Amino acid sequence: MKIASNIRELRAALDAHKGKSLGFVPTMGFLHEGHLTLVRRSREENQLTAASIFVNPTQFNDPEDLARYPRDLPADLGKLEKEGVDVVFTPTAEELYPKDTEISINPGHLENLLCGMSRPGHFRGMLTIVSKLFNLVRPERAYFGQKDFQQFLLISKMVADLNFPITLRMLPTLREKDGLAMSSRNAKLAPAERRQAPELYRSLEMGRDLIDAGMEDALRTVAASMEYLIEHTSFEIDYFSIVNPITLEDLEKVSPSTPYLMAVAAYLGSTRLIDNILHYPPAG
Repeated sequence: MKIASNIRELRAALDAHKGKSLGFVPTMGFLHEGHLTLVRRSREENQLTAASIFVNPTQFNDPEDLARYPRDLPADLGKLEKEGVDVVFTPTAEELYPKDTEISINPGHLENLLCGMSRPGHFRGMLTIVSKLFNLVRPERAYFGQKDFQQFLLISKMVADLNFPITLRMLPTLREKDGLAMSSRNAKLAPAERRQAPELYRSLEMGRDLIDAGMEDALRTVAASMEYLIEHTSFEIDYFSIVNPITLEDLEKVSPSTPYLMAVAAYLGSTRLIDNILHYPPAG
């Protein structure tokens, strides 16, 4: 496994494998099984797999959140080597953001919905770094998880609008045995918080069950799910929404026969967790 800490080393490592199909898994490190599932899919579908580990400062609107973000580069590199990754890019912020950097990617109106409501600038920073990484790595395919659905939707729109020659893959959210979505941020939870954390997904399941039972009023479904979360946990809810999975606009009516995204973001202490259920009616 070749570790490239700067752009020159990255280009040299990738040039050594010219002509091979290339899959790419961009990460912010502190890797868990969800990340490794993306790596395995890339290895199945490509001759070469590259990954990046970079905690991107421009997508954090809170400097304290950036400072607290968990990091363990040696452990991450060990996991990627064990999975057979060919090239890992581990740049510094100075390498990717020279002092005179001014250009960024405008996310459009989707920036202001769901997570964007309370994280101004987050998606601009995210799209900017992903575009940089795509330009540097130039993969045929790139891999992401469903937990960050809004991120994936925006990246998909960027790829389409800016004509990136890349195929995107979104894999289902991987969960712990108790249902909690795997996330690097889970490591920041205190023991008592970790015991409560699975209730976030249970509140989504409750909403889905109400819809399956015939509840068509999206607001009533949201209210019932939020009430459950508030009564049973210490979560402070950022948002809980049922939206169109393409436009992210709130739905008034919802049913098992219509597509929907049920998404939630909430805080346990200082740790912000997100999760979602993505529903598409069965074909035919």
